[in-house]
Amino acid sequence: MKTILYLFSFILVFTSCNNTGQNRPKQDILISNISILDVADGSILENRYVAIDSGRITSISQKALDTTLFETVIQGDGKFLMPGLAEMHAHIPPPESGEERIKETLFLYLSNGITTIRGMLGNPIHLELRENAANGSLLSPVIYTSSPSLNGNSVTTKEEAIEKVTQYQKDGYDFLKIHPGIQKEVFDQVVATAKEVGIPFSGHVPVDVGIRHALESQYASIDHVDGFTEGLVPASANVEPNENGFFGYAFTPLADTTQIDDLVSLSKKNKVWIVPTQSLFERWFAPISADELLSQPEMKYMNQSTLDNWRNTKNSYMEDDSFTEAQWQQFDAIRKKLIKKLQDNGQGILLGSDAPQLFNVPGFSIQHEMAGMLRAGMTPMEIIQSGTINPATFFNAENEYGQVKEGLSADLILLNDNPIKDLAALQENEGVIVRGQYLSKEMIQEKLNEIAEHAAQN
Repeated sequence: MKTILYLFSFILVFTSCNNTGQNRPKQDILISNISILDVADGSILENRYVAIDSGRITSISQKALDTTLFETVIQGDGKFLMPGLAEMHAHIPPPESGEERIKETLFLYLSNGITTIRGMLGNPIHLELRENAANGSLLSPVIYTSSPSLNGNSVTTKEEAIEKVTQYQKDGYDFLKIHPGIQKEVFDQVVATAKEVGIPFSGHVPVDVGIRHALESQYASIDHVDGFTEGLVPASANVEPNENGFFGYAFTPLADTTQIDDLVSLSKKNKVWIVPTQSLFERWFAPISADELLSQPEMKYMNQSTLDNWRNTKNSYMEDDSFTEAQWQQFDAIRKKLIKKLQDNGQGILLGSDAPQLFNVPGFSIQHEMAGMLRAGMTPMEIIQSGTINPATFFNAENEYGQVKEGLSADLILLNDNPIKDLAALQENEGVIVRGQYLSKEMIQEKLNEIAEHAAQN
């Protein structure tokens, strides 16, 4: 009897040791023979096999893997793999837009390889969306969300500052959103309370605060390069600060660009990141017609009422007597110089386009943003890092995403060409993987067609 038992045990062990894998649970995805872009240094790792399971990169190998061990196999021959992008100045529609439009907007981001978004005008529903995105019940980029706006109307006293900052931190918002209009003493209370309860703050620089005090207050990020133009105006000009115009445009002729290095040094000293949203200034506030912008292909994903509103708003700015093309060119040149110096000597640049603001269609606007950053003198490598490694560093999430590495979240973009050589490669991806879910090129196009059809009906 003992002999039979020993024999039976031996057969079990032998069988398990020689199992060819047909009974093992399959992993989710294999990307075979792909070239990986290392966004840390721009090098290319050729002929790699990337295994993905349960939303994470489980292995990266030079050795071919058994395709039968995977549910989905993506042929990577001749293609490139890079980490998904972060849109660091995004907007999620408010609840009155409807559930369908919210989901469509989140998908528009994904369609262009944006796998992380930082929502810049928070709403309680966005906390729920963040949770649903995290647990996989909502097809969406990873969501970070600001609090509702802190501005000159919503926070008018120091007591109100303490109350709202404390409540927003308890509610679970990722950071506070600062808007214009806050008086300096109230702003200082916002900052003091934020640091006390442990919640960062980002956004605009109120006029009464000024760029230097804002930098010294240690914003997590200043968006739109806000306040910098005003900060270049010498005190001897004796200007009325509230007459600064569109992001300091009115003060353009007075700007002393020799002061840029001092502001850049201050941003570095206080570790303040910058989100340029250059596309906003090259599209909304620029000498280009509304008709030309509205003729671009991505406009079909927005409904007619939105497009009409964009047209009317832009025309009202362009028809203002204070706007001239010559001054805009000077304004734009100052912005580009600031962006380049902030990249070279500041804390760093984060990729963000402010979608969906005027003519910035979610997802697609990031392509315009990258082109604008390129015109400002940033290299393709720096631009890609501003949307990958830099956001991961900003959120202290280097062990979660931002690179193609074993153990990190499978948030990836599949491309036909190397984007370091040509950023335009990012305009036509071959597929997107978001936390291990594969969105093929065909699936993306099918969904985009549905969104365009829905927009046309509304």
